[in-house]
Amino acid sequence: MNDVDRTSSPAPGDLSSQSAGQILIRLNLVGTAMFLLTATFAAVVFSTFAQWVGAVTALILFAVGVFTFLWSYWNAVQRSRSDQIAVTQLYFLVGEVAPRKVRVVMNSALLAQVLIATVTALGRPNGPEGRPGSSLAVGFLVPMLGFGLNGLWAAYHGRFLARPDAKNGESDGQIGQNASHG
Repeated sequence: MNDVDRTSSPAPGDLSSQSAGQILIRLNLVGTAMFLLTATFAAVVFSTFAQWVGAVTALILFAVGVFTFLWSYWNAVQRSRSDQIAVTQLYFLVGEVAPRKVRVVMNSALLAQVLIATVTALGRPNGPEGRPGSSLAVGFLVPMLGFGLNGLWAAYHGRFLARPDAKNGESDGQIGQNASHG
């Protein structure tokens, strides 16, 4: 078998079990549902309390998204020593990185987050005083949750092509065209 054709197994770690992958999928769906409920509540009721609920929920989901994004990036960098990992594979689950069902669910949640943010922000483009801008615009930060959870799923459970230059996960210290230059 050619080294380029083989795929590597998922990285070992605390999140390597199948149930951990399901937890990430559920977390994405629950976060998206929470965003839908609170953003819709804020857009429909549009009271100060409702806007605070929507904004705080969006900021919490954004914070979780930033944390999971950085966590996924760290783990992807570790795997990149032995695997060929593209950004689109990591954060959009493009190709054969994830099973079709996982790819559809995770990317649908990401798309839903973008659509919810767009619809609610455009639904109330002005604040209660009539001035342009409303707290619903904070919802545009929420898709970071989808990106982070996609990346975390892929970093732990994704199947990537093995790097042809990798030797059991270790580099020989040479870098492409500069290898012969010492």
